[in-house]
Amino acid sequence: MTLKMIKYTVKPERAAENETLVAGVFEQLNREEPEGLRYAAFKLDDGVNFVHVVACETQDASNALTDLAAFRAFRAHIPDRCEIQPASVELNEVGSYRLFGI
Repeated sequence: MTLKMIKYTVKPERAAENETLVAGVFEQLNREEPEGLRYAAFKLDDGVNFVHVVACETQDASNALTDLAAFRAFRAHIPDRCEIQPASVELNEVGSYRLFGI
């Protein structure tokens, strides 16, 4: 399983747009229910920082998220929406307790 966290900061005037695009990703995920994918997105208290956590549990480490039309729409203009561009880091689990059913 691969586990990543992505963090970025959007421009204040683009925060609502970003949240709408993220919601679209979850709408498609709920319709299609791709196997081997766990995904969560969070907006921090300041309203402009976002954190996404994605876990891929496929044998070949493929990521069904990137195949979604809604995710491609979300990514399409993210450089323009962001003050601080997305940074991705691999997470290595030390331990967890009932986090997202993992």
